[in-house]
Amino acid sequence: MNKAPIARDLAQMGKLVAQNHGWAAAKAFKSSTMTHDDGVAVSKAGLDLLRVFPASPDEAPLMSAALAVRLEGALSAPAYVVAGTLAVEGTPVLGDRRAFDPAIAFAGEAPRFNGHVWLMVGDIIIDIALFRLAYSAEGPAVLSRHVDLAFGPGKALFVDLWKHAARLGLNYEPHYVLSSEEVTRLMGGAFHAIKAAQG
Repeated sequence: MNKAPIARDLAQMGKLVAQNHGWAAAKAFKSSTMTHDDGVAVSKAGLDLLRVFPASPDEAPLMSAALAVRLEGALSAPAYVVAGTLAVEGTPVLGDRRAFDPAIAFAGEAPRFNGHVWLMVGDIIIDIALFRLAYSAEGPAVLSRHVDLAFGPGKALFVDLWKHAARLGLNYEPHYVLSSEEVTRLMGGAFHAIKAAQG
């Protein structure tokens, strides 16, 4: 069971990175950021993926894993797949802040996880599923209202500083950083979902 507290800052996030990626990766993570070229690469990869990935109620884990794999080697720093709780103005809307067992949650291609999944490059949040979920009928009403008021319609990919996201009322609360093996399994699920949608 993952007993790690919710990460509130980069030092705590570094500890979550270290669990599956080692202390050298954790140290590098805390000083990582994104360049302009990184932003261009993230935008292109994210929009390309959104065009082909079928809409589903629980797509954040698969889409995030697929985006992470797509970005491997394309950025100046690694993008880690993070599982946790997304709260709006402090109230959880995706996840419940409870501890969970990653060995069960991410054991296969179809995640069994009550929460949200996104990417982090240092203190930058990359959330490929946020707007699609908020604009969908399946999205939590609180999230849909907040996104409509804060961002308006037609947004595709959320990329911002972790602290700035909180100032926008989006509280990303990391619980766990997925291992490379777990990301690969989810990528398999994403591949099969895309292929099924294409017929």
